[in-house]
Amino acid sequence: MDNMKDDQKKEMSMDNSDGMMMHGGHMMHMGNLKQKFWISLILSLPILFMSPAMGMHLFFQFSFPGSNWVVAIFATILFIYGGGPFLKGAYYELQDKHPEMMTLISLGITTSYVYSIYAFVENDILHSNQHIMDFFWELATLILIMLLGHWIEMNSIMKADSSVNDLAKLLPDKVHVQNGEKTEDLPLNQVKKDATIVVKAGESVPLDGIVLTGNSSVNESLVTGESRAVARKKGDKVVGGSINGSGTLTVKVTNAANSGFLANVNNLVKQSQMNKSKLQSLADRVSGWLFYAALIFGIIALIVWSAITNISNGLQRMVTVLVIACPHALGLAIPLVNARSTSLGAKNGLLIRNRNVIDVSSNINYLLMDKTGTLTEGKFTVRKFASLDDKISDQKLLGLIASLEQDSTHPIAQSILQYAKDKKISLIPATDTHNLAGKGVEGKIDGVNYQLVNEKTARSQVKEFPTIDSSDYTVSYLVQADKLLGYIAVGDKIKPSVFKLIKQVKAMNITPVMLTGDNKRAAQGVANKLGITEIRAELMPTDKQKVVGELQKQGKKVMMVGDGINDAPSLAKADIGVAIGAGTDVAIDSADVVLVNSNPVDIVKFLKLAQNTHKKTVQNLWWGAGYNIVAIPLAAGILAPFGIILDPAAGAILMSLSTVIVAINAESLKI
Repeated sequence: MDNMKDDQKKEMSMDNSDGMMMHGGHMMHMGNLKQKFWISLILSLPILFMSPAMGMHLFFQFSFPGSNWVVAIFATILFIYGGGPFLKGAYYELQDKHPEMMTLISLGITTSYVYSIYAFVENDILHSNQHIMDFFWELATLILIMLLGHWIEMNSIMKADSSVNDLAKLLPDKVHVQNGEKTEDLPLNQVKKDATIVVKAGESVPLDGIVLTGNSSVNESLVTGESRAVARKKGDKVVGGSINGSGTLTVKVTNAANSGFLANVNNLVKQSQMNKSKLQSLADRVSGWLFYAALIFGIIALIVWSAITNISNGLQRMVTVLVIACPHALGLAIPLVNARSTSLGAKNGLLIRNRNVIDVSSNINYLLMDKTGTLTEGKFTVRKFASLDDKISDQKLLGLIASLEQDSTHPIAQSILQYAKDKKISLIPATDTHNLAGKGVEGKIDGVNYQLVNEKTARSQVKEFPTIDSSDYTVSYLVQADKLLGYIAVGDKIKPSVFKLIKQVKAMNITPVMLTGDNKRAAQGVANKLGITEIRAELMPTDKQKVVGELQKQGKKVMMVGDGINDAPSLAKADIGVAIGAGTDVAIDSADVVLVNSNPVDIVKFLKLAQNTHKKTVQNLWWGAGYNIVAIPLAAGILAPFGIILDPAAGAILMSLSTVIVAINAESLKI
């Protein structure tokens, strides 16, 4: 690996550690969590071995003259160093007037530290007659547990990233850059957009680009999920990280290393990690409520216990409430589930950009799917063609159609061009060619304007439209002015995994709907084979968005699945937008979820993962908040009249148990 790839990994690692927690709308800079935890652990050792735990000396603890000074000094350093990130987060939350998780944590560690320093002064400097219990041991464990939790979360997400980071290994150390007649090898990060590079036989394609010269077969399975090698020639796109076959390709770079396929996928991962779901926000709100509850119960405990016993006992009871309120389990409840969910998603080719979709996954009513490229493989072959004009032969018709399509990279166009090439049809130069969005293509050949359009557009322009048996083919019509000259029918193949997808979503009480720009007969033919009863055909890209809106107006929750190109508006509008493939800009901009392996059946995996993640999150939220809900009033002594009061040591045990339960529950998440 070269410096470029090492820098990418370091940058991603830093981004992950920096963005572990987003509370109060602020990205909290946690620093190097691994280093911070281990240094804090070293600082904690004197405290743990020389300070009593909740007022009790444990069997491994010892003391010597001046040991309390050592404890106080190390506790001060630990509070500043290990507790600093939480205090900084609390500052931002309070600045926004929205106390949440960081504020509650800071309340616990600050109370522990300040009261313990007060106890140290009274016991060891002023030598008060009444010994005051300190919370140095609790301070150390609070900071260590919270740092450990954040480190675990970061580590889990970093492991989840490994399946994506492995893509970097597909890139070569050096790139053959063509400079005039010379070719020089440059590091990957020095190659800029529009540079011309040479990819020799058997080498990895270093960057995204367009083939200028050469013919070869390229294996893209490791980056796009395409199982078979695909032919690449002049004008075709190649993806960085794919493996070149036996031919040599000259490629014009379209994306530098920081904006290509790998960078796009890495950006998806980062967005996935930093996007908070509604349940994560709920955990923050619960922490805010617990913050106020702890203050209220603490103050009440101070007043009541001071009146019943003495001010020292009342103060100690208030401190116990505030320390016990520190949200160990709640702080880990959702992050641990998210980390596990992200890890499982990455292993199964799922990148969840918007975690809010987790919360609506259980309520999806309709699964809307684009046909070409989603339900079908997008590998077209010409099935039949015919001239409908006596003055034009079938062969000339094919030549006109192929000539119009010669500059297009659309799969249908490519299949027509390949067919014409196989039939040794000569192409005629076409001028002023341009796409007609959702309709077809238009251009001039020998000064005559032609259009190759879908059936809906052709019918709107032609006075007499013959009946053509198109079966389940995609048919394009050649039109000149208001006259229909002929047609060409192209067939596509249904992806084998789609049959399983339709069966499983129906079993989940989700209605599958096919959306396509194709004619109704072609759409109905595919739908019949798949068992889809609801289809919407002859749609423009904006029509698909309208379909999504219509269902949403009926109160339905909609998932839209598309290839991330013409489907962008509907992907963005749907409750859950799923893009097939991770390499396009539209997928990044419009979709909530990306299927890296381009396998439609992964939609079911996502739904199961999302629903199970939601269940585990709710469970952990109750476990985490439940401890605080019960412990705070008990620590305040609300049941003291009945002889029940939560001892600080018992509170510590309950706190530990709830944290362990939350961690185990998160780890048990499966698809």
